[in-house]
Amino acid sequence: MYARYALYYAPEAGSDLARLGTAWLGRDAEAGPVAQPSPPLPAGCRPLAELTEAPRRYGLHGTLKPPMRLAAGRSADDLVETAAAWAARRPPVALGPLRVAALGPFLALVPVAQPPALVEFAADLVRDLDAFRAPPDEAELARRRRHGLTPRQEALLAAWGYPHVMDELRFHVTLTGPLAPAEAAAVAAAAEAHFAPALGRPETMRELAVFGEGADGRFHLLRRLPLQG
Repeated sequence: MYARYALYYAPEAGSDLARLGTAWLGRDAEAGPVAQPSPPLPAGCRPLAELTEAPRRYGLHGTLKPPMRLAAGRSADDLVETAAAWAARRPPVALGPLRVAALGPFLALVPVAQPPALVEFAADLVRDLDAFRAPPDEAELARRRRHGLTPRQEALLAAWGYPHVMDELRFHVTLTGPLAPAEAAAVAAAAEAHFAPALGRPETMRELAVFGEGADGRFHLLRRLPLQG
């Protein structure tokens, strides 16, 4: 039993993106710890293990349906079965090439141009599986509002339990926690060098991944569901 469940994009096992991404984070959400590189960061930068502590908890992923507690009367088996049937009706989604970008204070991999088909896919997923989501409690709402929300994001939070869905989706694969201004340029350069073999070429999402938050507070990849439509 897991505390929360989420539906994510996870790079295909064995792909360059999966290999490079799990090494960067020092953890594979399916297999466990992975040897982490030691990029040549200048004096004053924290080590990579510290810079990636926050995203390591979640594993290498891009959020599609955000983490949720299951609604009363719903089980994990029900969620997986319904998500598998949903995925079987959907075709793979072209993500296009990815790049390293700063999103506020942290770094992520993002599409060079966010595909409308990806936004539509994620919106349908959030909407179609919403019956599995328990309403957020007050602590969760406060956490989502901590950095300030626009009126549109507040409306999405009320409707779907998360402010960055539907037209507010900014798809990304998180690579670091918050960086100090003095760290940002050097860490971005290190990330671009590390991910170079996987950047600049088209990526395609061929699976929907079910993640669960374990008792250790980390998210684990539980199932890969093929997109077969």
